[in-house]
Amino acid sequence: MVWLIGNKGMLGSEVEPLLGESGRECVVSDKEVDITDYNQLRDFAGKKTISWIVNCSAYTAVDRAEDEPEAARAVNSRGIQNIARLASEQKARLIHISTDYVFDGTKDGAYTEEDTPNPRGAYGSSKLEGERNVQGSIKEYFILRTAWLYGKNGPNFVNTVLRLFGERDEVRVVDDQWGSPTYAKDLAGAVVRIIENGADSYGIYHFTNEGRTNWYEFAKEIHYLARERGIIQKEVNIVPIPTEQYPTRAARPKNSLLSKEKIKRELGVECREWKAALEEYLTKDWPQMNADARG
Repeated sequence: MVWLIGNKGMLGSEVEPLLGESGRECVVSDKEVDITDYNQLRDFAGKKTISWIVNCSAYTAVDRAEDEPEAARAVNSRGIQNIARLASEQKARLIHISTDYVFDGTKDGAYTEEDTPNPRGAYGSSKLEGERNVQGSIKEYFILRTAWLYGKNGPNFVNTVLRLFGERDEVRVVDDQWGSPTYAKDLAGAVVRIIENGADSYGIYHFTNEGRTNWYEFAKEIHYLARERGIIQKEVNIVPIPTEQYPTRAARPKNSLLSKEKIKRELGVECREWKAALEEYLTKDWPQMNADARG
């Protein structure tokens, strides 16, 4: 049995249907089971025979974490320690999702799993603590670091700029932060493949879509594809700006590029090109989302 924690979030809501398609017996939970309370986790597990735990829950408010670091640590560090402890007691394998924010973004080239983390803010620090709590609590784990995640559920860059394109004639976008967008459905597919393959090459892995871009070029591609599909009805002037002209409470990594060589080599997980993934999202998911919203 697979226990999916955080099934209502952007990633978890994509993992759940894929687990159903795979025929795996699955139980799910979200905020009704507080991961910061070990007794609630233990009570939910009860006498279930759990072989895998997939943790998609997280505190993800990057800027707000600077003002409430303890709230971020409660979920991303102590909550994950509780999950890892329970997984160990259940003799279940754990898949946990982490982030590029564990790095400081100053490296030239893609970060590998062997690079030394150096988070710059409260959110990244809490996620790194969570990783270390997993490593200190259980041996049978997969930590998947990802970046620039977007999908149907939850706030993300793609949905935000599509809204802005509809509201404004000009949108200013940072052009000196680099990385790879990640379609939540593709990351969900990687999670389920690990389970289906019964993978046992435990450790830390990176997963994003392939390719390198910046937020400005990402926004331009979103606009182009959205115009082509009739999602956006007008031209929008997309203006590149440096990070200094778009201050945020938390510092953003200048380089979020993650190497995927290890996950491809050791787990047989493929990573498709980011433009192809974005095209599918805008062709299939976005129209369905709006159809559902209209009822």
